[in-house]
Amino acid sequence: MPAPTLLWFRQDLRLADNPALEAAAAGGGAVIPVFLHAPHEEQPWAPGAAARWWQHESLAALARDLERRGSRLILRAVAPGQSSLATLLALAAESGAAAVHWNRRYEPAVLERDRHVKRGLRERGLVAESHNAALLAEPWEVRNQSGRPFQVFTPFWRHVLRELAPPRPLPAPAQLAAPPRWPDSLPLESLGLLPRVRWYDGMAQEWQPGEAGAARQLERFLAEAWSSYRDGRDLPALRGTSRLSPHLHHGEISPRQIWHALAGAAEARGESAASWRQSQFVAELGWREFAHHLLFHFPHTTDAPLRAEFARFPWREDAGLLEAWQRGRTGVPLVDAGMRELWQTGWMHNRVRMVVASFLVKNLLQPWQAGARWFWDTLVDADLASNTLGWQWSAGCGADAAPYFRIFNPMSQAERFDPDGAYVARWVPERGSSRYPPPIVDLKASRAAALAAYQTLRAGPLNP
Repeated sequence: MPAPTLLWFRQDLRLADNPALEAAAAGGGAVIPVFLHAPHEEQPWAPGAAARWWQHESLAALARDLERRGSRLILRAVAPGQSSLATLLALAAESGAAAVHWNRRYEPAVLERDRHVKRGLRERGLVAESHNAALLAEPWEVRNQSGRPFQVFTPFWRHVLRELAPPRPLPAPAQLAAPPRWPDSLPLESLGLLPRVRWYDGMAQEWQPGEAGAARQLERFLAEAWSSYRDGRDLPALRGTSRLSPHLHHGEISPRQIWHALAGAAEARGESAASWRQSQFVAELGWREFAHHLLFHFPHTTDAPLRAEFARFPWREDAGLLEAWQRGRTGVPLVDAGMRELWQTGWMHNRVRMVVASFLVKNLLQPWQAGARWFWDTLVDADLASNTLGWQWSAGCGADAAPYFRIFNPMSQAERFDPDGAYVARWVPERGSSRYPPPIVDLKASRAAALAAYQTLRAGPLNP
């Protein structure tokens, strides 16, 4: 009988289309699924509070799915001062496992950790293999004609689409071979992913973490929103977006599954492949790919601007202004609505994300890093690559960034995309009453101040 294989789950919390699971099962022996809680190995970007809630719920769902296939999920906590490598070696010794398989992640600290783990396992005679489960194209496989990473989205995505032929998703196994004796496991609650104060009820009402929840969300999107996505995606009062981002981030669904679901739905309604591949929603999948491409090639951008001249931008750090923005108490209705939606549900409509980000970095002149950190802690889809790209785009300091003079006016944005005020009314019901604060900044004057601040950089590469 072949030796068991350890299957190391991370941000791939699903059984379908899971290449590491497929490879582990192909060995012919028992498969031992494990999850290691090691937030210190992900610093300075360990998962935020909202993402930890989602992870707890998703792990519970994964454990139930494994049990239905005759398996179980082994949980271990890696204490500070210990390592995932040592824990995996201990599990291999306990179980007699001769191999470890996992799916790749691309955050800088995790990449470094995983290289160390792979090297350490192989030095001790174990098979150690990683697989691509999260992206349509690996970051190191995509280069421009000069052999360098892309820094503009349109040529990047055009190149990827030209080369892209994603294989069909792998099915979930009906059964998984179990070992004669299971290693010890911690209870999920002991990992401390949930806070002591139960502030997450709003998120629990809004979302269904887990692989089944991801499948239902994709089904809803294809049935209700995909055909009107180009226009509906900009209207925050409607469910016109896919809302798949947290499921993608936690690996409960793969981009390959989404790609082939779109292809099947398009074929069923007689739409050509050329048409749906050029659609706005597919471009959003491409934007996610682009974010990971940039993070892999420019790992410093989590904290520093890609465009180096922005390091001298004259931010005006103000704790009071930042807190008013965080709490949805700016006196600007669309901004406050978005920030309250975020606090209550762990998510914010993408159009509103652009508005609140522009307001923070341009009207309030607060550093984009402060906004990125707040989103990181409060978003259930807090993906380091997408979060970094989005904030640098808003600040004008990243790849494919918004021009420095593009400053969203939250009042005109509300008139255009929330014309009947339904979105604002839901999240800011006290608008128009004495309980609602006046604006903390004059939009016209603050726009002028932002443009003046950006003008200080025009002596360098910003000069048009």
